[in-house]
Amino acid sequence: MATGLTAQSYRKAVTTARRDKKAGTGPKGLTEEQKQEIREAFDLFDTDGSGTIDAKELKVAMRALGFEPKKEEIKKMIADIDKDGSGTIDFDEFLQMMTAKMGERDSREEILKAFRLFDDDETGKISFKNLKRVAKELGENITDEELQEMIDEADRDGDGEVNEEEFFRIMKKTSLFG
Repeated sequence: MATGLTAQSYRKAVTTARRDKKAGTGPKGLTEEQKQEIREAFDLFDTDGSGTIDAKELKVAMRALGFEPKKEEIKKMIADIDKDGSGTIDFDEFLQMMTAKMGERDSREEILKAFRLFDDDETGKISFKNLKRVAKELGENITDEELQEMIDEADRDGDGEVNEEEFFRIMKKTSLFG
């Protein structure tokens, strides 16, 4: 079945991309520098020194950390993480939330790194030719028909190639990334 081969081939490419990644910055943990950045953002936006931040302060703090959250997203984040129902978030809750957020960003960066391994001609898309080259480099014995099935499975806009967004979606679907 082509899907199994797809996941196996992608997994190898992703493993290669991960080798380049610095230790200690994956979704499971943050570097001390990242934790310090989060602490500084929290302290900066806890304007009244209460040890908590509300929805408005949270939005500003997240923007300072490079995120562009929407109002509904902020409300949902507070509801999801605010254990005591106070409508505010303390530092531990904020750290937990930002660790998850940074993990999402890291996994997206890793997926895009894997995408670039396939897209060696830098067209912004993975063509049949790109996929065939990677399969050959990885020693995969995949027929042209199976390679085409892999592209067809990921190709949502029908252009016969896989762009970054389509690649990201198929990688998430194959559960290689959280």
